Amino acid sequence: MKNYYELKISINPDIEDIVSDICFSNFDCEGVVMAEEAYKDLVMTSTTRGNLRVFLKDLNNNPVEVLKTERELLKERGFTDEELGSWDITLDEKENQDWSKKWKEKWDVTHVSDKIAVVPSWIDYQPKAGEITITLDPGCAFGTGTHQTTQLCMKALEKYLKKGDTVADIGTGSGILAICAMKLGAKFAYGCDNDGSVIEVCKENAKINDITYNIEFELNTADKLNKQYDFVCANILHNVLAEIMGDLKNIMKPAAKIVLRGILDEKKQIFIDAVKKYELKIVEIMQQDQWIAVVAEK
Repeated sequence: MKNYYELKISINPDIEDIVSDICFSNFDCEGVVMAEEAYKDLVMTSTTRGNLRVFLKDLNNNPVEVLKTERELLKERGFTDEELGSWDITLDEKENQDWSKKWKEKWDVTHVSDKIAVVPSWIDYQPKAGEITITLDPGCAFGTGTHQTTQLCMKALEKYLKKGDTVADIGTGSGILAICAMKLGAKFAYGCDNDGSVIEVCKENAKINDITYNIEFELNTADKLNKQYDFVCANILHNVLAEIMGDLKNIMKPAAKIVLRGILDEKKQIFIDAVKKYELKIVEIMQQDQWIAVVAEK
């Protein structure tokens, strides 16, 4: 049985989702474990947040060099060394012990709210009365429902989406937000991403969740869209979101709402300034741990 490779990356815990996305985009990657916690007598004694474990099937390129290049690209996009962390990287070949299943042991059901649960595809879960479930394979693309920013966006959808709304999910990743919108009563959901490799993943996730109608995924960006929507989700890095705010406003219907996610608390003024620049009204600033989401209205 063929061995596998384990890539370990030490980073700032605040950018775990960004680096995880980089790994899925660049490597033949089966899965990523973001955090592991140890407990004794029901009290957490340690955590490995900020230490990613990436499971690779093959070395189709040099992961260490690719990650170094990607770190420099993030610096060019405005991230500081403090925000990025050190990125200490190790790569080890491991004896195969059914590794493609072993990493899944670290995943469990994520209860986003009393109404929404994200369930890994291999777990048999019985939802509570009135609870909607979103079934995903966390190893396939960014947007697993476990990160605070994704959860904030789902909570915003739950709170502000009206039944019959049309929804655009910009930077859709795994398609989780478009799928969530449909399950919350949207009439139509559109998801796009500038990474073409995730589109088939989105379509497959929609099928797994029995959503085979009134949902569309494609390789695209907000500036190329010519339709308007009742609700827009923008799953984009903070420095890019401020730059494309005008494009996002253009795809909003009058009185439409938008949720801007993926924002560290200390960066929120960037968004507040951008929202004011384009004359959008802030409805609510939602926070979970050090992450915030801005809900605004046209």
